[in-house]
Amino acid sequence: MKTYFQDKLKVNIYDSRTAMGAAAAEDIAVKIKELLAEKDEISMIFAAAPSQNEVLASLVADKSIEWNRINAYHMDEYIGLDPAAPQCFGNFLDAHIFGLVPFKSVNYIKSDATDPDEESARYSSLLSATKIDIVVMGIGENGHIAFNDPPVADFNDKKLVKPVKLDEVCRNQQVNDGCFAKIEDVPKYAITLTVPMLVSAPHLFCIVPAPTKAWAVRETLTASIDEHCPASVLRTREGSILYLDPDSASLL
Repeated sequence: MKTYFQDKLKVNIYDSRTAMGAAAAEDIAVKIKELLAEKDEISMIFAAAPSQNEVLASLVADKSIEWNRINAYHMDEYIGLDPAAPQCFGNFLDAHIFGLVPFKSVNYIKSDATDPDEESARYSSLLSATKIDIVVMGIGENGHIAFNDPPVADFNDKKLVKPVKLDEVCRNQQVNDGCFAKIEDVPKYAITLTVPMLVSAPHLFCIVPAPTKAWAVRETLTASIDEHCPASVLRTREGSILYLDPDSASLL
């Protein structure tokens, strides 16, 4: 493993995707246990994407985590997708972690909400009523975090959750990831937690494998810190760690 800091962001590069996921899960588990030694329960936000498969599998396999003291949230959801569709992020997380361990609570964004503004306000109220301790996240091909694509990302957003229009790079990524057969099937709109909401957590674990993420990783670490690459905001946050494999780190 190679490790270094880029501004306040700790960067760990592993020799394989498997090692990356396992190491991230181990670090997350350690932090969970530290926090639960200090208080009765904690809250966590999870990303839903194939890039998270290894870390989620390793977390589920860790029988020492007291999931019944953890409240779970997710960070984005498509608008207008059938609630039963496997592409719904709530369903992805159900299959990979929410339905596999006994969380104290699981809080979903509704893909079939008829009023996206109203649903955003409802989820904002849930988040406002708790303190998010840990975010487990990834980075999109265009540098997005959650569905904060460059055209809609705002580092000074006053909202916690908002409806957004997805850009074409983001929608194509859903096809590249194998989630949809063609771009015409990918919804054009979604609900997302905003950048300030995501980075308000004191502990940010960002897991980013695969060659399709190499450009975004390079921009995150070496370009200007602004909304052209929303993930660059991680360089401003103490307690943030970026986990890379050889493919995602190939342009560094």
